[in-house]
Amino acid sequence: MAPKQDGRHPLSLSSDPASGLTMNRRQVLGSAVAGLSAAALPSARALASGEPKKVDVLLIGGGIMSATLGIWLRELEPTWSISMLERLDGVALESSNGWNNAGTGHSALAELNYTPEKADGRIDISKAVEINEAFQISRQFWSWQLRNGVLKNPRSFINHTPHMSFVWGDDNIAYLEKRYEALKASPLFAGMQFSTDPAQISQWVPLMMEGRDPGQKIGATWTPLGTDMEFGEITRQFVAYLQSQPNFDLALNAEVDDITRNGDGTWRVTHRSTKDGREETIDAKFLFIGAGGGAIHLLQKSGIPEAEDYAGFPVGGSFLVNETQDVTMRHLAKAYGKASVGSPPMSVPHLDTRVIGGKRVILFGPFATFSTKFLKEGSYFDLLTSTTTTNAWPMMRVGIDEYPLVEYLAGQLMMSDDDRFAALQEYFPEAKKDQWRLWQAGQRVQIIKRDKDKGGVLKLGTEIVSAKDGSLAALLGASPGASTAAPIMLKVLEKVFADRVATPDWQAKIRQIVPSYGTELNKDPAKVQEEWAYTSQHLELPTPPQITLASAAAAKPEASSEIANDAAKPVHDMAP
Repeated sequence: MAPKQDGRHPLSLSSDPASGLTMNRRQVLGSAVAGLSAAALPSARALASGEPKKVDVLLIGGGIMSATLGIWLRELEPTWSISMLERLDGVALESSNGWNNAGTGHSALAELNYTPEKADGRIDISKAVEINEAFQISRQFWSWQLRNGVLKNPRSFINHTPHMSFVWGDDNIAYLEKRYEALKASPLFAGMQFSTDPAQISQWVPLMMEGRDPGQKIGATWTPLGTDMEFGEITRQFVAYLQSQPNFDLALNAEVDDITRNGDGTWRVTHRSTKDGREETIDAKFLFIGAGGGAIHLLQKSGIPEAEDYAGFPVGGSFLVNETQDVTMRHLAKAYGKASVGSPPMSVPHLDTRVIGGKRVILFGPFATFSTKFLKEGSYFDLLTSTTTTNAWPMMRVGIDEYPLVEYLAGQLMMSDDDRFAALQEYFPEAKKDQWRLWQAGQRVQIIKRDKDKGGVLKLGTEIVSAKDGSLAALLGASPGASTAAPIMLKVLEKVFADRVATPDWQAKIRQIVPSYGTELNKDPAKVQEEWAYTSQHLELPTPPQITLASAAAAKPEASSEIANDAAKPVHDMAP
């Protein structure tokens, strides 16, 4: 039976008791396997002692999403008590870790999957505009945290790295030029350059041109607005700040075993130490599940009916890594390509400059991998134990409808070291094999959502799932993920704390942190220029390009709405 939803805000709770809870549906198929897994645990598990700890907010997961929400709430309600649970022995060790993601400041400057071509040959830039505007919110959020000492030293987490699209062949070059012309309609993409001149492209990315067949037709776009991100460092600095504040505590090595609804509408979370087996309980007025790939299991544990609409399919990624300084210092770009003929568009390769732990490296990939784990440090039973009587059919339907993705994944799993190196040489012709090593990055879980017409659909991006009364919210999905953590968590606040977001106090604070809040930047070139100047100063990024009058005129609402209508469907992005 699902918990009772009374429509009241979690921090203004009803005294009416909630309905009792029974075994939830995920246990129908998963309980047997889960029982076998539990048998491997220490037999003498310590029992929870004392009364449950009571908090206003409980954050499950020690990654960029939970940390960002924690900072938002500390800004808006500094007196609220907040607890954070992380199952590993430190924060930012899963998907937020610098080595477990591509580190792209996703703003649709180079990612071709955000600008699909319509049947009539026009380029749809609506998704690119949406992603870019979200990243501008992130830039403003981080700038405010730097101004107030929450974040320190922008070079530790954000670095200027031009973004490029790089293609070859007549059809791909024609598409790229049309994309370039379409993006010029938005001030958000001012400063972008397009070229088919090998000499010009050599100035941008010399390593990608040296040794290349001079007869090969190539095209590229280049923009100075790109960035490389270290989301793990942002997470660590956010959590360190929260730990310095009153009414916040962090529990590491804390595995969540159970989530139930109390009679007063609060959430009781039982967690166990993976070190000594001791159990503790927390009663929270608001519960946020930001545990990456682990979020689906935890959402199912809650028993809310909204969880029944979702399933997940795990896909991993690996990258080739070069740490040779003579090589890494000669490439400064995140260069995104286009999927090869016969492959799904989600298989977008890119040759990336990365700065991880202060060290400059180059990554190339991703190459898809498969494991039944939902987390890099997860269980091989994750996929099976997440399967329920309500999501099994949607999963099967997606497997049928998205069969090209299944074929692509199978082909990726069969790749040899030589195959991966050959793929690298298409972007870096003179690469030396002995300078590269293969690195397994993080796991991500693609969202599968129940659909009354199709049975099930594969969802792109991130999705906020919340209880009807707003007392619980969970984040599912990935791309563009960490790049847009600040606006995604702002959407969480708008969804579950709608009444408070509407108050003058919250409105004033949000607009202080994000000056462009409520503004469609795509329609306001002057505001874009102002925001770029402000954030570039505090993030210590190069002076942004000037937005020309042509860009300003092209950004009129009429042109924007025409672009947004009849939108082509954006395609998958495999990059972690």
